[in-house]
Amino acid sequence: MATTSITLLLSSGYSLYSQIKHNEDKVRQKLTVLAKVMAANVAKDVANARPLSGAAEERLKSLEASSMITNAHIYFDNEDGSQSFFTSYNKSGQSTIPNKIGQLDGLYSGNEVSGGIELAHPIVFMGKKVGDLYMRASTDELSTFITESVAFHALLFILMLLIATFLALRLQRAITWPLTQAINLLHKTMKERNYAHRAGPSQIAEIDKLNNATNLLLQRIEEIIDKQKEAEAQHKKLNTSLEQMVSQRTVALKEANQELIQTLEKLHQFQRQIVQNEKMASLGDMVAGVAHEVNTPIGLGVTASTMMLDRLTTIKEQFDAKTLKASTMSRFIDEGQENLNIIYRNLNRAAELISSFKQVAVDQTSEASREVNVKQLINEILLSLRPRLKKTPHEVVVNCPDDLILETKAGPINQILINLIVNSIIHAFEDNEKGIITITISMLTEDNLRLIYTDTGSGIPNSIRKRIFDPFVTTKRGQGGSGLGMHLVYNLVTQGLNGSITLNSEEGQGVEFVIVFPVKKH
Repeated sequence: MATTSITLLLSSGYSLYSQIKHNEDKVRQKLTVLAKVMAANVAKDVANARPLSGAAEERLKSLEASSMITNAHIYFDNEDGSQSFFTSYNKSGQSTIPNKIGQLDGLYSGNEVSGGIELAHPIVFMGKKVGDLYMRASTDELSTFITESVAFHALLFILMLLIATFLALRLQRAITWPLTQAINLLHKTMKERNYAHRAGPSQIAEIDKLNNATNLLLQRIEEIIDKQKEAEAQHKKLNTSLEQMVSQRTVALKEANQELIQTLEKLHQFQRQIVQNEKMASLGDMVAGVAHEVNTPIGLGVTASTMMLDRLTTIKEQFDAKTLKASTMSRFIDEGQENLNIIYRNLNRAAELISSFKQVAVDQTSEASREVNVKQLINEILLSLRPRLKKTPHEVVVNCPDDLILETKAGPINQILINLIVNSIIHAFEDNEKGIITITISMLTEDNLRLIYTDTGSGIPNSIRKRIFDPFVTTKRGQGGSGLGMHLVYNLVTQGLNGSITLNSEEGQGVEFVIVFPVKKH
């Protein structure tokens, strides 16, 4: 309603302004035409400078016929460029006005004054300006017209506003009533949550379309709710069934977990047994090495003692027969001294070997820290593996300072090196080609030892490289390989020595194990 009122007000105002502007322009135009005509009529009289003849004044009196002209002046131009008053006209009942000499140039385009409009126009005779005509027109008629127009437009605006209000109320009632019913229907539906309600038909096409759309929406919502209820029922049924299934599966899972725990326990026992077997096999190899290494010096000692016993028997027989010569006795003494030296050296060698093997055996079964000469420890380990290494063309190179004495756990180092060397013999050099094993020892920091073990063998296959330290990973499955050697090495390094081990290997290019663990340097 406010929009309608503003629209009517603006349109009425614009119409009123247009009419006033038009009439004002009409007055100006009429005044201009009268000025032109009158200037032309009095041009000859002004040019001849005949104010006393009364011709110009008579012509000005003809302005009585125009109700709008109230005053008129004629001025003529002097030869020195100044102007003089010529004659004037004043409408009956109108007072005279002062002359406009010196102001006429500014009135050529017209000027509004209180109650009127004044205008000046040049008087031209035979192409020469001879003076000026000044005229003043009353705007009383224009004011009367404006007053009447304002009143008329005000009445028209009020009438149109009343008509618009009446029509708006009728239209509002015709439109808002069905809309109100539709809104009430929706509120009722939302409050009762009963989507079976429907809106009735309407005589207004747009409202009828809205009602149909509302009914369709309610129908869709009702269908969705029905489907949702059905789905919830199925969901509850499914949940009940699922809970029963989960309960059954939980029982089965607990039983399977129990079986798995028992299986894992058996597997751990089996793993510990295999690790122990590996240790016993290593110990067996060491015992075989002890037997082989000790057998040689003892055999030489037995041979020398046997020869000495035979010579002693011969000397005794000759002594008993009193045929013993001084030269024979002297030769016996020399041979006896030589044989005793042989027996002493070999028995001493056997004692040293047994002592070394004893230390290696103690280290293999001991987890205690002791002060060791690292190079001597490695040599003792290699000595225990000599019988196995002698059967191969491979070479073991040790790079270690002779005077490197540390306090560490010799047992894990012993088992680590034995497992790495045996692993290289079995896997890296299986084609019996000559290989080189290098053991390099250096101090990484003041308290950390670095052991680098390398071989020139076939390397580790890509398929097992990332799993090399996992248990039961081997390329000799079914050929006697347990797959626990490298797993044992990893555990000995990380748990036995509190260190770390990293592998660098490319298939066909050998291996490099870098072992770092803490020690105490002396």
